[in-house]
Amino acid sequence: MKEFIGESLGTFILTLFGCGSVAVSVLFGEYTSIFQIAIVWGLAVALAIYVTRHLCPAHLNPAVSVSMVLGKRMPAGKLPGYLLAQFVGAMLAGAMIFWLFNPSIETYELAHGIERGTAASVDTARMFGEYYPNPGDALVSTVSLPLAIAAEAVGTFILVLFIFCFTEDCNVGRPDSNIAPLFIGLTVSICITLIAPLTQAGLNPARDFGPRVVAWMAGWGSVAFPDNVGGFFWVYILGPILGGAVATYFFTLVLEPAMKKHK
Repeated sequence: MKEFIGESLGTFILTLFGCGSVAVSVLFGEYTSIFQIAIVWGLAVALAIYVTRHLCPAHLNPAVSVSMVLGKRMPAGKLPGYLLAQFVGAMLAGAMIFWLFNPSIETYELAHGIERGTAASVDTARMFGEYYPNPGDALVSTVSLPLAIAAEAVGTFILVLFIFCFTEDCNVGRPDSNIAPLFIGLTVSICITLIAPLTQAGLNPARDFGPRVVAWMAGWGSVAFPDNVGGFFWVYILGPILGGAVATYFFTLVLEPAMKKHK
């Protein structure tokens, strides 16, 4: 129960602050660059880890939890509870964002002639779930399904690899445990600046799917999902898990032995 509470609370915090920053950007134009939103996401991740790491390992991301099981850092029997906790936390954060901003969303829709549930309402649905190509980047004309999967996988590969490098004793260059969450958050920020122009940079199946379900129930319907070919699953759930798995095996089979040999 302690771990369930920790994973739920941590995922709630990072999703509330992160998706909340996207909502503020869309509705009020308060952020002018991906970098600003990326910094908020990174700080949200760091704060969430600091708040909850006494309760749980603070994975706060199904891709990270799966990676820890594959790397034998966590028993497989704990995985279902961790995944459920993360999705619950993200869904509650999505509900909180909807409750806070729905009056503003309705005003925005009225001002821009957007009917919720139509194709045009992607403009507001992207506050909850990610889309490819990024609806907010006019320079990206098309991002194919394979490219979107690859982008999410690459971003999560970097994130999970750095988590291992920042927390494993075999890496003598790892930061002190008291500041490691800041470095993990900074990694999230950097990954977002790289991947967001293509796919909005989900990198976390829970923080994508939880709020997306809230949008689906709140009137966006099928528009809450990026396409009609299961893209939300292949890109934002499978992509990060695959990227995290590859990072795990790269670290445990290549980097970790090399680090221990030269330690």
